[in-house]
Amino acid sequence: MPDTQQENAKNLKNLGLKATGPRLKILEIFQERAKAGEDRHLSAEEVYKELVNVGEDVGLATVYRVLAQLASAGILTRRNFEHGTAVFELDDGHHHDHLICVMCGKVVEFVDEEVEKRQAEVAAKHGYELVDHSMALYGVCPECRKHKAEQK
Repeated sequence: MPDTQQENAKNLKNLGLKATGPRLKILEIFQERAKAGEDRHLSAEEVYKELVNVGEDVGLATVYRVLAQLASAGILTRRNFEHGTAVFELDDGHHHDHLICVMCGKVVEFVDEEVEKRQAEVAAKHGYELVDHSMALYGVCPECRKHKAEQK
């Protein structure tokens, strides 16, 4: 078993989860995408397709169940953006906000200290003690704008 798989198996066991094949493979998909700098936000259907493409014999119901288990354990974070499909990402403990394309669903993560500062100021102005927040901005990505312009 490669080092990453052994470490993942150990981490799953420490969280009270068995290190099953589907759990290890799904976790590996998220880790590989994050390492490669690819989109880290995947729906259950996208995870399922990736598993099928590499020859894994797993059902969609199993993918949904494993994603929910990994989210409950704090390994993944579930996001429900307005386009209706829940997506999951590795919970790396670092706060970030999201920019979502309303045409293709592409998700871009960003951190902006000025935005963070203003959110805290707005909360304080209204007497709130801010404990957490989630911000998602919706727009049209450059690729979709270009494609739309080419169709005219």
